[in-house]
Amino acid sequence: MAAQREWYEKDYYKILGVKDTADAKTITKAYRKLARESHPDAHPGDAKAEDRFKEVSAAYDVLGDEAKRKEYDEIRSLGPADFGRPGGAPGGFNFNVGTDGFGDIFGQVFNSRRRGGGASSAAGPQRGADVEATLTLDFVDAAKGLTTTLHLTSDTQCSTCGGSGAKPGTQPKVCSQCGGRGVVNDNQGLFSLSSTCRVCGGAGVIIEERCPTCSGSGVERRPRDVQARIPAGVADGQRIRLKGRGGPGRNGGPAGDLIVECNVMPHPLFARDGNHLTVHVPVTFPQAALGGDIDVPTLDGPTVKLRLRPGTQSGSRHRVKGKGLATAKGAGDLIVTVDVHVPTHLTDEQRVALEAFVTASTVTSGKGTKD
Repeated sequence: MAAQREWYEKDYYKILGVKDTADAKTITKAYRKLARESHPDAHPGDAKAEDRFKEVSAAYDVLGDEAKRKEYDEIRSLGPADFGRPGGAPGGFNFNVGTDGFGDIFGQVFNSRRRGGGASSAAGPQRGADVEATLTLDFVDAAKGLTTTLHLTSDTQCSTCGGSGAKPGTQPKVCSQCGGRGVVNDNQGLFSLSSTCRVCGGAGVIIEERCPTCSGSGVERRPRDVQARIPAGVADGQRIRLKGRGGPGRNGGPAGDLIVECNVMPHPLFARDGNHLTVHVPVTFPQAALGGDIDVPTLDGPTVKLRLRPGTQSGSRHRVKGKGLATAKGAGDLIVTVDVHVPTHLTDEQRVALEAFVTASTVTSGKGTKD
C-alpha cells in the first residue's frame, strides 16, 4: 500500500483520543463511540459533524488495519523529514532508492518500487468509508434470524453519472500530464521522487464537464435501501458487518462495509444465557410436593412436558435439551426455573385441607420424641 499525504500531516491517534500504544480493541471501542456521537444521521444538516465523522472514519481506516497501522507507525517514527525538499515536509512524496540496502528499508515504509520500475500512485484506489446503522429487532426475530430492509441515508455512488463525476453524455479524459497514473516522477540521482499530479489531483483523469448532481465527486448523499441478512441467535448489542455495502470507494477502490448494530427487544417470558433460553414457570404446592408433569412454554409455540420429582423446591432449575436458540454452532437448551405459587385466597375446603396437612405434619414430626 502507498503512504498517503494525510499520514504525514495528521495524528490519527489524537483524532481517536487514544495512545499510540493502544491495542486493537481499545482503538475500535474509541472509534465506535466517536462515530456514534458524530454520525450525520444524528446531526442532520451539521457540516461540522459530518466532517468530524469523516475524519474519525479516516483515522480508523488506518489504525483499524494492522498492516496500515504498522506502516503509519513506521512513518511517524522517522519524525519530520525533508529528504532534500524545501519546507521540511515530504508532502505526499514516495521515495524510491536505487540501491539494495536503502531500497529494502524505504520500500517497507513507503511501499515504493525501485527506480526504473515506475512509482506507485500516492492517490491510487481508496477504500470507501464504513457506514454504521442501528436495527431494532423483536426477540423472536433475533433468535430465529431474518432478512430485512435497512433504510439508510448515506454517501453512495452518484445515481446521475454512475460514479464517473462527469456530466451525462460525457466522459472523463485521461490526464495528459501524468498519463492517467495520478503521479509524476522526478529523478534525483540516488532517489526517484514521485509526487501527486497537480493537474488532476492524483485522480488520473480530467473532468471537463462536471456532473450537476455530485459536482464531479462521483458521490452523492441520498436515501437508499439495503437488504440485510441477520443470522439466527444475534445478541443485543452485537454488530453485523456487511461487506461492500458501505460508502463508495474512490479512484476505483472497493466500497466500505455496512456495520449494523442490533438492539434486541426483551421478551415477556424468555431471556437468554448464551445459546440457552431461560424461563420461569409457576407450579402449585401440591405439584411441587407430589411431583408430576407440567407444561413448559417454548419459543416455537408448542409446550413441552417437564416431569418434576416429588419434593421439588421453589427456585430449582431444570433443563430441557435442545429447546434453546438454534444457531450455526448448534442448539442450546431451555432452562426452566420452578416458582412455587402460594395462593392469596383459599376456599373453605382448601383451608380445611391445609389445616389437616399442618396437623398431620405436626404429628409426623413429633413421632419418636421424648418428654
